[in-house]
Amino acid sequence: MKSRKKRHPQVNALELLVNKLRKRDYALEEFLELLSKIETNFFENPQLELELLISNGLPIVVENDKVSLLTSKRFISEQTFCIVDIETNGSNAHKGQIIELGAVKIKNGKVIEQYDSLVYAKDIPAYVQDVTNITPDMLVGAPPLKEVLEEFKLFLEDDVFVAHDIKFDYKFISDSFEKYDLGKLQNRKLCTIDLAKRTIFAQRYGLDFLKELLDIDTHKQHRALNDAISTTHIFENSLKNLPKEVKTVEELIVFSKSDNILKS
Repeated sequence: MKSRKKRHPQVNALELLVNKLRKRDYALEEFLELLSKIETNFFENPQLELELLISNGLPIVVENDKVSLLTSKRFISEQTFCIVDIETNGSNAHKGQIIELGAVKIKNGKVIEQYDSLVYAKDIPAYVQDVTNITPDMLVGAPPLKEVLEEFKLFLEDDVFVAHDIKFDYKFISDSFEKYDLGKLQNRKLCTIDLAKRTIFAQRYGLDFLKELLDIDTHKQHRALNDAISTTHIFENSLKNLPKEVKTVEELIVFSKSDNILKS
C-alpha cells in the first residue's frame, strides 16, 4: 500500500483546521477524521500526517485522546517567541539562498537564547554586498546551507515565528527546508509590521524608520542578528500597547491581522 500521495497546496485547508482548534479541543479520532478529509500533502495515514505537522512546528499536543492547540490556551507571557531575520543573495529560495540567519528567542520580556550564522554561498550580487556588507570572502569556511537549516530547525522547535515582513522570511526558510527535505514550516507566525500598525503610531513601518522612532540602537544595519534584535525591541514595544482583552497567543495573532489599525 502506498504511504505517500501527490502533493497539493493546502495552506488554506490547514489554516481552517487550526481555526477549528482555536475554538475547542477535539477528540483524537474526530481530529484524525478531519485531517483525513483535507489533502495534507504527504501521507495517506492521518496519524502519520499528525506526527508530521507536530515535527514541522505546529504547536499541537495529544493528551488523554484529546488534541489541543497550545497557543490557544497559552498566555503571551508563557510563550516563547522566536524573532527571525535572514539575509539572502536572491529574491526566493529557487533563485538564491540564505547567506546569513539570525534569531532571538524571548519569553516574558527576557532573551533566553540566540542563533547567528553566516552560510556558505558561491556568489553574492554587488547590490547585496552594498546593503549587508557581507562579502564572498566572509563566507569562505562558513557552514553549508543544509547544516544551518538543520541547526535552525532544532533551535526553532514549535515556537511562534516572528519577523518584520513575515511573508518573506517565513516562506524563504520554509521553501529552503523543503528543498533539503527538512519538511515545511508549520509554526504559528506573526508579523511585527502588522502588529506595529495596530500598536505604534508611526508615519511608516519599515524597520529603519521604527528603529529611529523607538530609539533602537543595534549598530550595524541589515545584518541578520542585528535586525532580529531590532525586531525584538519593536515586538516588545508593541506588546506593551496591546488591548487588555488580548491575553493568549492566538488572540495576539488574530489581533495582528485585525481591522484595528491605528490612524495617525
